[in-house]
Amino acid sequence: MATATPPPTRPVALITGASRGLGFLLAREFAARGHDLVLCARSATGLDIARADLEREGIRVAAVPADIGVAAEAHRVVDAAVQRFGRLDVLVTNAGVIQTGPARTMTAPAYAEAMDVMFWGQVHPVLAAWEHLRGAGGRILAITSVGGKLPAPHLLPYVAAKHAAVGFAEGLRVEAGREGISVTVAVPGLMRTGSPRNALFTGDRERERAWFTVGDSLPLLSMNAERAARKLVRATLRGRPEIVLTVPAALAARLHGLAPSTMLRLLGAIDRLLPTGEATTPQPGHALGEPSRVVHALTGLTRAAALRTHQHDDPTPTR
Repeated sequence: MATATPPPTRPVALITGASRGLGFLLAREFAARGHDLVLCARSATGLDIARADLEREGIRVAAVPADIGVAAEAHRVVDAAVQRFGRLDVLVTNAGVIQTGPARTMTAPAYAEAMDVMFWGQVHPVLAAWEHLRGAGGRILAITSVGGKLPAPHLLPYVAAKHAAVGFAEGLRVEAGREGISVTVAVPGLMRTGSPRNALFTGDRERERAWFTVGDSLPLLSMNAERAARKLVRATLRGRPEIVLTVPAALAARLHGLAPSTMLRLLGAIDRLLPTGEATTPQPGHALGEPSRVVHALTGLTRAAALRTHQHDDPTPTR
């Protein structure tokens, strides 16, 4: 009489936007806590490099290239995860795109792309994974942003999409508990993931990249991404409803909630300090010229992070 095959015992985490940056670090952290991994991103090349890096550490990894802003693609990724490992325990919705520039330089396609990636790219994987997560202690880590709590200047498509993402994730948290699913809403501020290299810039592109990269690199404003990943994974496995990362982000979100008119005036004043420009065609940071010596000197931390998190290996615009 044939013996039944025992069910797989190791938990499985599916991470979108996992070829580089925070997604790659979250994958590594879940693996350190005993999870097998399914990595998803648009770039097959980027995924192969990330997968090989993790497999060198003895981690079991499946890499599935897909655009999870498309419902059928999201279902394909979830099906591939279950077929490979027999289960799904954690879903991390991390895919994102950063578009930086004045509002007048942002076109309708920029807004559509932001919504496809950061709203539908959250909704579609959740719907696809729901039946696998419900009733079995499944967990969802929804990576949103402080940009979903307040209107950061020169990031309007990002802000609009992240506000939608926050609303969906918070509403999901309220209703998912009765289905046995724990949802953690992650609200990070600036993290040193090396993202300016692949962010998309309009307006005065070089100057936009300069302020964004400097802000992304300063220790008082930004957070070490490896530390951020540890905190996010710990919060997810403990079932925390929300986690806000960086003190500046927490203070800004609190002030906006308590005194929104004051915060809007303050952000408007900051906007007047930012560069102006007319270019509407976005270009990634790595395609622009070399930064000035001053900017180069101030951005060593984010350039080092870009090397650690595979931002150089995957130059595909983030989705």
